[in-house]
Order: sequence, then structure tokens, then C-alpha cells
Amino acid sequence: MKTKGIINQPIAVKPRVNVVTLGCSKNIYDSEVLMGQLKGNAFDVVHEAEKVNSNDIIVINTCGFIDNAKQESIDTILQYSELKEQGKVGKVIVTGCLSERYKPELESEITNIDAYFGTNDLQNLLQSVGADYKHELIGERMLTTPSHFAYFKIAEGCNRPCSFCAIPLMRGKHLSTPMDELVKNAQYLAKNGTKELILIAQDLTYYGLDLYGKRNLDELLRRLSDVNGIEWIRLQYAYPSGFPMEILDVMNERDNICKYLDMPLQHISDDMLKSMRRGITKQKTIDLVNQIRDKVPGIAMRTTLITGYPGETQQDFDEMAQWVEDTRFDRLGCFTYSHEEKTHAHSLIDDVPEEVKQDRVDAIMEIQQGISFDKNQEKIGNTYKVLIDKKDGGYFVGRTEFDSPEVDNEVLIDASIDYATVGSFVNVKIDNAEDFDLYGQIVK
Repeated sequence: MKTKGIINQPIAVKPRVNVVTLGCSKNIYDSEVLMGQLKGNAFDVVHEAEKVNSNDIIVINTCGFIDNAKQESIDTILQYSELKEQGKVGKVIVTGCLSERYKPELESEITNIDAYFGTNDLQNLLQSVGADYKHELIGERMLTTPSHFAYFKIAEGCNRPCSFCAIPLMRGKHLSTPMDELVKNAQYLAKNGTKELILIAQDLTYYGLDLYGKRNLDELLRRLSDVNGIEWIRLQYAYPSGFPMEILDVMNERDNICKYLDMPLQHISDDMLKSMRRGITKQKTIDLVNQIRDKVPGIAMRTTLITGYPGETQQDFDEMAQWVEDTRFDRLGCFTYSHEEKTHAHSLIDDVPEEVKQDRVDAIMEIQQGISFDKNQEKIGNTYKVLIDKKDGGYFVGRTEFDSPEVDNEVLIDASIDYATVGSFVNVKIDNAEDFDLYGQIVK
């Protein structure tokens, strides 16, 4: 049928965009922003769909932090490159840290990728698929996490000189997001059901110095804690050197700021800390941890450590192992050193054998396993506020304020006896505990 002056033509259907995210929570955040922009441009957007279509646009958000992460990113690019050769997907686009750091090498080695973009190329990436960057969508994201919690990036990049770290090469200098914009973003999330904000950055504690001439994470926390509907605010990636103690006052003042702090300390030997360019000594580290615990009684402290850094002797490692045993962190992760090009430490000899690095990781984690078991046993009989993340088999699975998603303890509640809903808060009395899991019943 024709209407006068108008010829009916089929409407072009935009291809589906399948976003694949690798790496850390900062990459998850970036993917969510990208997906929000694509959705605002009327694209059908999915995250890591298992079934692919022949006209799909695949966007791979890569990680380039350490060797294992780089290999996973390369393997994923090759996987979708092959699917494209077979005609099983349409375009393949690569973005994120790996392509920021190694774009020329990737372009010469994997040639059938349609485009490579870096970490700050969102507008160009959107343009490459026929989408416009919409300023009115700033703060609006398509969450890949359950809607009741969201990673909340407050700054990009890092000004720290750590010798082992390639993040400044991939993410650039520290750039704080303006406070008013962050509050608006939090309000948008809260209106859409988000109850927990997990604050992330390469360095939270540097927040505000570039914009306002001073560190004012404490002011940001007060403003975010005033946002109606936000019941938990969690701090991840707090740098120890120059730590702003005033944020602990806010933690004590505001009930919705979790008594939880993720502070990567990396080592304790003075020789290692100096070579790592961490800007702190063993004694200052010990004093800082004690001051934080004194100021916020009951705070859960999480840290990460590195084994096998160039020149790490058995004595250096033994010193770190003893410190872990003495300090009794609530949460701890440990990783082997990765010799990264163009970092300050790359000029050093990577002289600790890989098997020794791994043995040292295993030894640290064995110590921590015992500490975690003891600390969890102490929780038996206590009642905690728990946020339910999911239902898994016969259990509801949740977390206390002392636990971050994916990396920390989980609380398992027998779903056949107790009733809860995903995304709700419940009070749970702990009646059993293992190394990294707690078990309990809902207190009505």
C-alpha cells in the first residue's frame, strides 16, 4: 500500500551490540557507561551473551594490567576474530586497557578487527558504530551487576609512582569527577533501586586534589550518604601514603558508610617498599593500620600483597609472612609479581623464579585462611545486617557490611526455611562458619 508522496520502505534494523568485559571493576563501570550510551541510541545491547548472531557487533573491553590478564584479553580477541572469519558475528571492536597500551602491535598482529580504541575513546567508539555521544545520558548506565549494588567510579587515572604498576600508562594522570556530577549519578542509581555504592578509582584517597586543591573524599562521602535510598557506601582502593584520616570520622558519623576499607599495601619490608616507590615505610604502615583500627572499632580491613618482586629475598618474604600473621587482616589477596614493560621496575632483573613466587603466594594465603577461619568462628552467635545478592540452589546468598562482592565472605541462608528477596536487607544470626563462608538464619 502506498500513501501519496510516500514510498513505504523497510526500516533498517540496527545490529545488536554484545559487550564483553574483562578485568577489574573499573572496566565493568566503563562497559556499563558504554552500554547506557548505546541503549540511548536505540541499539539492542547485551552483556556477554553466550549465543552470538551473524550481524552482532562485538565490543571487547580488555584488561592489560598483568600477564595473565593480558593473555585472557588476547585469547578473547582471537576467539571473536575467528568467529568473524567464520561469518558467525559481524564486526569486532576492541577497547580498554590492552588496546590503549598495545594498539600498534595488536593492529599488526590481529588484522581483521574492525577498530581498536583506547580507554578514553568512548565518543570515537560510539561514532564507529553509528551512535552519537549523548551528554544528557551522563550518569545513566546499563548495570551488569544486580541492580541493588553498583560500582561507582569517582576518578580516573593515577599520579602515584609505584614501580611495578602500568596503570598510569593505560589510564593517564589522576582526574577526579566533579562532586555535583557524582551526586547526580548516585541519585539516578538510587531512584532505579541501587542500595549499595562501591566507590572505586585507581586511588580513592587522592580524590579532589586536582579539582579543589585538597583531598576531600570526606566531603564527597557526606554528600553521597545524604542521597535518599543509598543504604551502604563501600570504599575500595585506598592508597596508604597520605591517607586522609578525616574519612574515618565520616565513617563513624554516618550509619550508611560501611566499616570497611580496601587498602592495597603490597609489602612490608622496607627494602621492598622503597624499591616499589610506595612512599611509606614498614613502621608507618603498621602505625597507620593501628590508627585506623583504633579510630573505627570493628572496621574490616582488606589488603593485597605482591610476592616475587625483583630482589625479594627469603628474609623479605618471611618478614611479610610474619607481619600478615601478626596483623590479622580481615580480608587479603596475594598475587605474583608481573614484570611489566615501560614500568620503573622493568629495568630491574626479574630474579625470583615463578615457582618461588607462587609458593610464596600459597604460603601467605594459607596463613590468611587460618586467620579468616578464626575470625569467622568469632562471628557465630552474632546477628548481622545482610544484603541478599542472589539465590543459589537451596540458599539465599548475601553479604554483611564487612564484605565486598566477588572477593570477600558470603553469608548463606537456608532458603527452604527462611524467606528473603534478592536485593533486600535482612538480619541474620550466624550459626556456623567456614574459612570464607558464614551460615545463618533470618531473625524475623
